[in-house]
Amino acid sequence: MTESEATMPRQPTLFISHGGGPWPWIDDMRRDFERTAEWLTQLPSTLPERPKAILSVTSHWKAPHFAVSAAERPGMIYDYSGFPPHTYQITYPAPGAPEVARRVQQLVPDIIVDSARGFDHGTFVPLMLMYPDADIPVVSMSIRADYDPIAHARLGEGLRPLRDEGVLIVGSGLTYHNLRRFGPAAGPVAAAFEEWLSGAISDPDKRTDRLRRWEQAPGAREAHPSEDHLVPLMVVAGAAGEDRGQRAFVDTVWGIPMASYRFG
Repeated sequence: MTESEATMPRQPTLFISHGGGPWPWIDDMRRDFERTAEWLTQLPSTLPERPKAILSVTSHWKAPHFAVSAAERPGMIYDYSGFPPHTYQITYPAPGAPEVARRVQQLVPDIIVDSARGFDHGTFVPLMLMYPDADIPVVSMSIRADYDPIAHARLGEGLRPLRDEGVLIVGSGLTYHNLRRFGPAAGPVAAAFEEWLSGAISDPDKRTDRLRRWEQAPGAREAHPSEDHLVPLMVVAGAAGEDRGQRAFVDTVWGIPMASYRFG
């Protein structure tokens, strides 16, 4: 860490419910997510300082081992289907940050470095709204395919020093992700599970243990038949240390509450 980095204010960690597919580029969906768009647009003004870089732990990059992208000019990954042709022409030309990837490798020695990984929509959707000028370097990080909550929390613990080095750690997922039961009928289940999550993250002393036992929460497996969109929360909670977590924002879209959380 340089002397200037040592004096940087500590960045919070964030879990963002990123919505459905390329919604900001589809008029009807943009109207549905209007409140989410407004919140994400205003979010940078609530940070203690403009980030030096962003580390995006994305639910849309699943790997056998934890991996981090060291691409200098990350390309685009259109990891959705059935959307209008123009949504496959979206660009988010933010630079990568190989030096941050190397720092991650120092902090988490067994991590895999991917020199080519680009931006999937778990990364470029929220960041396009937060930083539309694409002028902050972005590094993508995978989740691990076994979804082990403790392993993901420990990854976050290893990443914690980045917060004092100007790096904003963002987990991108959803508090409810059951595509077969998406609609107003699932609203009560989604709300009950989110209420449990909000309580679980609020106590730093009990947070890791409660998140480890997330399957015991009300409606847990109905909310997350597969927990790929949940485990980024484990990473940012691990990186939070003693910081209390709180619900920063919740939007209800298609009858489903989707919450985002902030630590610190």
